[in-house]
Amino acid sequence: MTTRTWLAVLLFSFSPVFADLSDDVRCRETAFSQSVENKDISAFESFIDDDARFVGASISRGPAEISDAWSVFFTDEGPRIKWRPQVIEVLENGNLALSRGPYKMITQDSDGKPVVQWGTFNSVWRKHSDDTWKIVFDAGNVAAKAPSEDIQALLDEGADSARSCNVVHDAGTITAP
Repeated sequence: MTTRTWLAVLLFSFSPVFADLSDDVRCRETAFSQSVENKDISAFESFIDDDARFVGASISRGPAEISDAWSVFFTDEGPRIKWRPQVIEVLENGNLALSRGPYKMITQDSDGKPVVQWGTFNSVWRKHSDDTWKIVFDAGNVAAKAPSEDIQALLDEGADSARSCNVVHDAGTITAP
């Protein structure tokens, strides 16, 4: 075989592996968001690595501290938040991945009217020996203005329903679009 043939064989033989890993992370990130959308704190906690750090106004460490910091999202009167990955990058060794995308948070003003806030999240996921991905770092920042319609469409209901997956976690199964 020529060098080009070997290169083509190698390129095509590894591409599906990284595509599968990227898809695994996409599914985990989407299911992670859905755990908050569904106000399922047990599912939420199951996605968080024991050594995780969430960076916001302060740094929360570990599942218990992170869950406490995020508890407002699990109340009926609290803000609603939803996010979806737009970019996923997996390291060549297949053990760490970055997921990045838009989020939308809806709160209420003093008159009870909805206030929409847009931003971008960044999550780092670690693959464990049992092949599950857990989040180790998370941070986000508020956008100066609403994103483009294309970006907003990522968060529309059913926008990514053509690519579904079942995500099994410690608290059960979530079917993620």
